[in-house]
Amino acid sequence: MLQIQQIKENKAATIEGLNRKYFKGAEEAVEQVLALDEKRRETQVELDGTLAKSNALAKEIGGMMKSGKKEEAEAAKAETGTLKVRARELEEVLKVTESELYEILVTLPNLPHASVPAGKTPEENEVVLEWGTIPTLYDGALPHWDLIKKYDRFGGPIIDFELGNKITGAGFPVYKGKGARIQRALINFFLDEAIAAGYTEVQPPILINKESGFGTGQLPDKDGQMYHATVDDLFLIPTAEVPITNMYRDVILQESDLPIKNTGHTPCFRREAGSWGAHVRGLNRLHQFDKIEIVRIEKPENSYAALEEMSLHVQGLLQKLDLPYRVLRLCGGDMSFTSALTYDMETYSAAQGRWLEVSSVSNFETYQANRLKLRMKTEGKSQLLHTLNGSALALPRILATILENNQTPEGIKIPKVLVPYCGFEMIG
Repeated sequence: MLQIQQIKENKAATIEGLNRKYFKGAEEAVEQVLALDEKRRETQVELDGTLAKSNALAKEIGGMMKSGKKEEAEAAKAETGTLKVRARELEEVLKVTESELYEILVTLPNLPHASVPAGKTPEENEVVLEWGTIPTLYDGALPHWDLIKKYDRFGGPIIDFELGNKITGAGFPVYKGKGARIQRALINFFLDEAIAAGYTEVQPPILINKESGFGTGQLPDKDGQMYHATVDDLFLIPTAEVPITNMYRDVILQESDLPIKNTGHTPCFRREAGSWGAHVRGLNRLHQFDKIEIVRIEKPENSYAALEEMSLHVQGLLQKLDLPYRVLRLCGGDMSFTSALTYDMETYSAAQGRWLEVSSVSNFETYQANRLKLRMKTEGKSQLLHTLNGSALALPRILATILENNQTPEGIKIPKVLVPYCGFEMIG
């Protein structure tokens, strides 16, 4: 959530930043925030003055009565009654004003970093770098949704979409045999790499309450995209970012606690509306999938160096898997509601002939921390911290690219780095 002081001191920059995020009615919203904040302040000043005057008169009434100034005491009592009525009126005005101000603030997205390119669509994202060689596949190579059908070992393919549809619905595949083992191998490999990079592994809940959803910005922005267990009013997590970051909600850290680096593996659940076409077929878009997340809490002056470090960590994973990839700096219109700067990593699927997004690493600056009330205490003062997170990595499209890029007429070769984890070199 944006800070009011930040908006007041940087009005023009705030409007410009909201416009770069393609937030409709940016100028009007900022003017409303400033007008409501002024009204709130004026009401608070009048309320404080009214209560102070009422309290002062209440103290004087006893002395007046003792001095025999009964008429003056009665007049003071009457005035005190009037002041109390006015105080209650002001308290109600203050309550309504603060509520109106809050309702506007929670609808405002984070402001983009100065380096974020202008643009609204994915085509306007900036390519930062490309790595690796796109493989040339043999004639007859297949996309993964057809390729897996060649490896029927348990009454169905190693990734069974039809069986998942029978059990639950579209977007919930069943992994079987070597399909399940390579999935587990990827999870363990990614976790081990994160731990080696200094991240502490945690196993958080996969259900969250509304406060947690609000703290990291999923609520109210993505309310309709999350699975909601209505009886208990809990939500299935869209990413481990949410419970891991919320471990520090309402926490005041010491400078010596920083940086904080956590990683966790969880299933993730997203109700994203699907569309037809190869770009969302098979593993390209699921409603349930596994992901390893890395989450950091940093001092503001260190957060952008940390973001670059996180980007390099994800790139290192892709290099070890020998997957060709590129790094994109997202434009303002393609960024998430909460992000100040996001890098997307995409691997190239030679079978599909397209780039597939496999990771996003983002710096939220103080946006989440303000919602979370996450602060650092230093020299007797407290300040908001910066939060960051990244996929390291999401499994479905990584697995799709591995299967597709490593297919041969004899079978699917397993990347060397995964062989010790899954115990076989080939799916065939």
